[in-house]
Amino acid sequence: MNTRTRWLVVVLVLAVAGVVALWPREQEGQPPASPARPTQDLAALRHQASLRPCLPGAEGGVQVTCLGDGTRTGLALNGPILINFWATWCVPCQGELRVLDSYAQQPGAVPVVPVLVESREGDGLELLAKLGVKLPSVFDERDDLRRQLKAPKSLPSSYVISPDGTARQVTNPLVFTSPEQVGEAVR
Repeated sequence: MNTRTRWLVVVLVLAVAGVVALWPREQEGQPPASPARPTQDLAALRHQASLRPCLPGAEGGVQVTCLGDGTRTGLALNGPILINFWATWCVPCQGELRVLDSYAQQPGAVPVVPVLVESREGDGLELLAKLGVKLPSVFDERDDLRRQLKAPKSLPSSYVISPDGTARQVTNPLVFTSPEQVGEAVR
């Protein structure tokens, strides 16, 4: 090997070593970095969604964020009330949200509280605006409400809360397709 080839090999080795040294790595004990996502303007999204106000907060209730105004509030688990867990990526949830909104507008309807889980708050607001759903909705970022109800991870998932605080999961139907089905489930 001549001198010129040796220098070329040395330069290539140093270049590769430099790239390896500067290449970004995950820190030990930290989750991998996720790709940067643009910051969402939650105030604008709240305005666009124009949700009806959340139910009044209750002391001792499970702490959630009201999607309509961004305040933290306690959600009381005494009814009658219908709680519906949904996520933006859940396709059946989208149709069900429209059905729940139609039911909630009927005279004498039991209050319906959609609970956004496994999604970003802004994405939930965008979807509700797109669907035209105005239900008073909350965001349970830490999954506290689902844990308290021992709700499954499958979505959508609905619970009827009785006046004494007893929770009953709605399993028939698994996904509401008409306001009449919702009315039957809450009786």
